[in-house]
Amino acid sequence: MSAILKQIADRLYDGDAKAVAELTRQALQELSPAEILNGGLVAGMDRVGADFRNGVLFVPEVLIAARAMHAGMDILRPLLAQSDVPLAGKVIIGTVQGDLHDIGKNLVAMMLEGGGFEIVDLGTDAAPDKFVEAVQVHQPHLVGMSALLTTTMPAMKKTIDALADAGLREKVKVMIGGAPVTQAYAEQIGADGYAPDAAAAVELARSLMGVKSQ
Repeated sequence: MSAILKQIADRLYDGDAKAVAELTRQALQELSPAEILNGGLVAGMDRVGADFRNGVLFVPEVLIAARAMHAGMDILRPLLAQSDVPLAGKVIIGTVQGDLHDIGKNLVAMMLEGGGFEIVDLGTDAAPDKFVEAVQVHQPHLVGMSALLTTTMPAMKKTIDALADAGLREKVKVMIGGAPVTQAYAEQIGADGYAPDAAAAVELARSLMGVKSQ
């Protein structure tokens, strides 16, 4: 890893958004947007994810690090789009119908973007037909659903059924999560995977895409 990529990863880990933005601009003088994305931003967020999973970092620190990651992504995103750099994959994510909780979903979205994924966020209270329409329009690789209430968990199955009815189920992998959700429930409703937290969601998304975690 070049010195400047290590600096980007380190400052991102520290949550220093201003430094990440400045270092990203500097790095563009000698490195490609893809090299900076993977070697700096994704590498830094992978460290954040590992330490979050191991109890070294907590949600506030992760959110601050994600904000720093966004400062770098804001600079790289238009350049990546111009150069057709393949990202890790495209993910549609949302909290299911009837559920207005978004902190966990937002954290997963941030961590996935930090892991190199393109995110389409449907927000909260997303009805099955909203997921179906988004899959038709954006043609993602993955669909992520969150539920924080046991009463809204059935909306996950309704969404999977709606994707099947629309002939889209075989075109996407479905991952679910949220406080009351379990691996057993994922298997029961026919989801492709379950993640207990945001860091695990990145690993799951990569594995569903056939990409090894870094």
